[in-house]
Amino acid sequence: MPKRAVRVSSARLSVSDAPAVRNRLLAALPADEYRRLQPDLKTIPLKVKQVLHKYGETVRHVYFPNDGVCSMTTVMADGSMVEVATIGDEGMVGINAFLGTDVTPGAAMVQVGNGSAVQMPLNAFRREVSRSGPFQDAINRYAQALVATMMQSVACNTLHNLRQRCARWLLSTQDRVHGDEFGLSHEFLAIMLGAQRPTVTVVAGALQKDGLIRYKHGRITVLNRKGLERVSCECYRAIRRHFERLDI
Repeated sequence: MPKRAVRVSSARLSVSDAPAVRNRLLAALPADEYRRLQPDLKTIPLKVKQVLHKYGETVRHVYFPNDGVCSMTTVMADGSMVEVATIGDEGMVGINAFLGTDVTPGAAMVQVGNGSAVQMPLNAFRREVSRSGPFQDAINRYAQALVATMMQSVACNTLHNLRQRCARWLLSTQDRVHGDEFGLSHEFLAIMLGAQRPTVTVVAGALQKDGLIRYKHGRITVLNRKGLERVSCECYRAIRRHFERLDI
């Protein structure tokens, strides 16, 4: 999601309070709330293809990305994967812990960019969301936005063609990396779109031929954002509205 203007308030975090935290859920907390959480938070590096949660494992930590893009994927019996949600600095990895289960129903991995995330132990996370307050409220609003996004994505994958879905995904990724260029392999793009690599190659090539993107050596550069928005289906704008409505 695009970065919104930060509301100026002495109760919010300042750069000196949390210089390494760029995750919007954490950065929007009142400063005293963040400082109370701080002993349970640890900033860790993230690398492309790093697995944060394995399919079926017991979750021990949740993660609040500061940079880059992570994917929640559904794993099929033959080992193939399809993305069900994308997570950037607007959210958290491990929402199933908020919904009451310790076992992840899919897998979560870093798909774009090398950056960092704030790691929080599961027991601390559970303790904090059991309290009424700003942290619980932030996670609750994000859970609502994520569920709405997943519902929209199911409809999108059923009703819209691969070109439209590819444009939507590229726009959402550009929003999350806050830049025009990012690394992305054909393998990952195929997982994200639930399509075969040769088909994804053809679609990405067509977008490049139309002057909307440049795709070379595993890196995508968005050249014409307005053109991508015209190609994209309605779901890109609908998903943005979900997050804006919930003030994320």
